[in-house]
Amino acid sequence: MFWHTPPAVAGAPGKRDRRPDGTPRRIRRTVTHLAVGLAVVAGGLAAATPSQAAGNTLTVDVGTVVRPVTQVVAGGLYGVDSGANTPSLDQLYPLRLNTMTQPPPGTQQRGNGAPTPCCDGLDVAGKVTSAGAQQYLRLSDIFSAFPYNWVSWPDWESKLATMIRARMNATTTTNIAGYEIWNEPDWTWDGRLDGTAGSFNAMWTRSYRDIRAIDAKTPIVGPGTAVYSHDWMYNFMRNARDTGTLPAVAVWHQLDTNTGWQTIQANVNDFRAIETSLGLPHRPISINEYGSPSQVDQPSVAVHYMAAFERAGVHDAERAYWYEAGTMNGLLHNDRPTASYWAYKWYGDQSGNIVRTVPQSWLDGVASYDASRKQVNVVFGGDSGENKVRINGVGVLGSRVSVTLSRTNNTGRFTNQTAPVTLSTQTYTVAADGSITVPVSGMDAVMAYQLLVTPATGAPSWQQTYEAENATVVNANRLSSATASNGGYVGQIDNAADMRDQSFVDFLVKVPTARTYTMTVKYANATGAPATHGLAYNGGAWSTLTYPPTNSGWGHPTGTVSTTLNLRAGYNMIRLAKGAPHFTGGTGYAELDNITLQ
Repeated sequence: MFWHTPPAVAGAPGKRDRRPDGTPRRIRRTVTHLAVGLAVVAGGLAAATPSQAAGNTLTVDVGTVVRPVTQVVAGGLYGVDSGANTPSLDQLYPLRLNTMTQPPPGTQQRGNGAPTPCCDGLDVAGKVTSAGAQQYLRLSDIFSAFPYNWVSWPDWESKLATMIRARMNATTTTNIAGYEIWNEPDWTWDGRLDGTAGSFNAMWTRSYRDIRAIDAKTPIVGPGTAVYSHDWMYNFMRNARDTGTLPAVAVWHQLDTNTGWQTIQANVNDFRAIETSLGLPHRPISINEYGSPSQVDQPSVAVHYMAAFERAGVHDAERAYWYEAGTMNGLLHNDRPTASYWAYKWYGDQSGNIVRTVPQSWLDGVASYDASRKQVNVVFGGDSGENKVRINGVGVLGSRVSVTLSRTNNTGRFTNQTAPVTLSTQTYTVAADGSITVPVSGMDAVMAYQLLVTPATGAPSWQQTYEAENATVVNANRLSSATASNGGYVGQIDNAADMRDQSFVDFLVKVPTARTYTMTVKYANATGAPATHGLAYNGGAWSTLTYPPTNSGWGHPTGTVSTTLNLRAGYNMIRLAKGAPHFTGGTGYAELDNITLQ
């Protein structure tokens, strides 16, 4: 979704700014955009002061695991461009990006009135991969205008063939997670064409088959609707089932100011019911545009989306592109952090498992617990005044814990914030029931907050163990096991054929000093013979890591093997691969539990 005119100065709503039912979007969003930071409340707008401010408690249950940390909400539409500082990798690393949506090769789209096209997915692929992310290519952004200036079927099919062949020729690009055929078809297709092109469902089927005639492997994702509609989605999925053109990933947007994160769970539940009613297995869900223009500059709104997407089990989610490309959708200004950046950075710091949070009124958050790091990380916000965070099960960190409380500012995308504001660092005695309750005074409903809880003594000075299930997993699967550390591991790292299905795991690690480190890999190999992976880091040469057979069976990683790495201070990317560009391929099979650096 693009915004051709900044909402604060726009006049009457144009075609782009109408909902699929024809009602104007821009008027409502103009009002709420101007209300940022003001004490107003209207129709569920999270940025405004809540109707019952203060006196609420966010509850965190450390012992109740939701799923492994994968930073599902860390992504954006047009968020990365090809320039060195749009954004720089130094600013992307702390976000631990999950998935991006970028324009296709040869894009002519001039999003938001930009003078030239930008952000071609193949052009930015190296940077996105280096940051640890995958990306969807939005094929309809080959058109120069939005809504899309469709010409004819021959023109579209020629464009499709050119785009898919360009991807096929990019033999070292491994991070194309899928082709998104069309964007917001519920109003840019059915409501805009004269009927000669046919229905969208027919268009989907024909385009899907055109793509498969050239590329039989890369996932196809969709439908990418502007709003979630039960009837629309049911008819789409039924047609896709009946024509053998099911999307590998289900995609829709959560953009409405009045609902936003509040309908995510209901929409996910409804879609799962549709899959079940049609006899279909559940597939990953991508919300590849979230946040209205009035929301994306507000740190607490980001927290609401983080919490809602994690609870709903969404696979990935990308911040909407309303303004400048190449800024991670306003998280950076002049390649330096804005206030919202720090909410995502705290979220990026989460590791181990996402654990259950129970909101109260407007107060909500997302929390993680990492047993090896001995850390509980709570990112929260959305309320004002005097509130509390109760953390149950924190006794796993000891009888006394150190609690650091920090906050962002409440400024927007044109104001840099050099660092979070540390409000306090205190030591708490854990209650007999294993809990602590932390009061948070003077909360601002637009700001985001972090509670970082560690043992009062003996906390690790830096993270040494990195779980495979928290890493970037490409063409392999995250699996669970009671015998794996942290309860999870990565298996089915099986493919080495070409750039579309090569299997590898990328670990983004951060070390305090430049020196030689010993890396120990915990693994399982039940083949009965040695297996090998390729090992490379920071774009350097490949070496071979050998995994002797283990006797405990698949899913029970008991083996360890060590090697040495010369790492630079700060962030480093380490790849373990069955297959990857410039690597001839590993032998046998092995599952990865974690890596430890010493």
